[in-house]
Amino acid sequence: MKKTLLVTGGAGFIGGNFVRHMYKKYPKYRIIVLDALTYAGSLDNMPIDINRTTDERLSFWYGDVRNGELVDTLVEQADVVVHFAAETHVTRSIYDNLLFFETDVVGTQMVSNAVLKYADRIERFVHISSSEVYGTAKGPLMDENHPLEPLSPYAAAKTGADRLVYSYFSTYDLPVAILRPFNNYGPRQHLEKAVPRFITSCLMDEPIRLHGDGSAARDYVFVSDVCEALDLVIHADLAKVKGQIFNVASGEDRSMLSIAKDVIRMMGKKKSPITFVGDRPGQVFRHTGDISKIQRTLGWRPRTDWSKGLAATIAWYEKNRECWNKQLWMRTVPIITKSGKRELH
Repeated sequence: MKKTLLVTGGAGFIGGNFVRHMYKKYPKYRIIVLDALTYAGSLDNMPIDINRTTDERLSFWYGDVRNGELVDTLVEQADVVVHFAAETHVTRSIYDNLLFFETDVVGTQMVSNAVLKYADRIERFVHISSSEVYGTAKGPLMDENHPLEPLSPYAAAKTGADRLVYSYFSTYDLPVAILRPFNNYGPRQHLEKAVPRFITSCLMDEPIRLHGDGSAARDYVFVSDVCEALDLVIHADLAKVKGQIFNVASGEDRSMLSIAKDVIRMMGKKKSPITFVGDRPGQVFRHTGDISKIQRTLGWRPRTDWSKGLAATIAWYEKNRECWNKQLWMRTVPIITKSGKRELH
């Protein structure tokens, strides 16, 4: 079977891993990638070198999802639209919130309107949301009916986009499915994120910085498992996924302090120091995802346990310094912490 997939934000971390997954697994599929190549996107995340190789299976468009005419042109060619494109960093959203709302909400509206315009040919419209829409967990596990209480401008922008896409299902009966991934980790992630920042700190013999006392807990899921979940949503019987929201998580939480200690232990850095900085505003205390719905509906559960995934991630950063070395200057962000002190996060 031949399909054409449009992947917005396909040069980012999760988007790039997803494009690689689909390119390798489905040789008859055509993939169109739209990406603005902001600091968090890179052509290195593509499965081929688009500067040197011509492959009719993969085409790359440099552009912004806020460009309605361009989005229209690309959606018209697609059978499936997978919408990753977003600004995604909580700390950066605190001091640059306008960009987050323009990209995450207005950009999502542009994509949604294009899908509506070509609804006669679009088989599926999959929106990649975020667990950040939930805020702090109110119970042991957060299912898809957990209240949406975003705690940062980023989380609020993603909540707006999430509900906007759902409204296009409710109003126009579009073939929408929404995924809410919890914290992703794995190869090729930008150094602004915690796990690669911890790993590269150890590689450079620098202290690992933690917010607050390190007790904030997150549910980390390996990026290849998220790609498998998305693959299932795209290929499932439409009746199973239309209008549905699915958590994609490990179902376990771990404190940021324990994650830092795991990185130190696995990298053999017994004396690597951990330093503590003030809590950032908008900090979520705990996320733990309930995956019973996607497991029951699609048979998905994560294949990669924490130790195996972390070891694979460490190995990639150890072997690919040339890929991440150019991001070093963006590992830290200056913000005013809850205590009113200016610190690097």
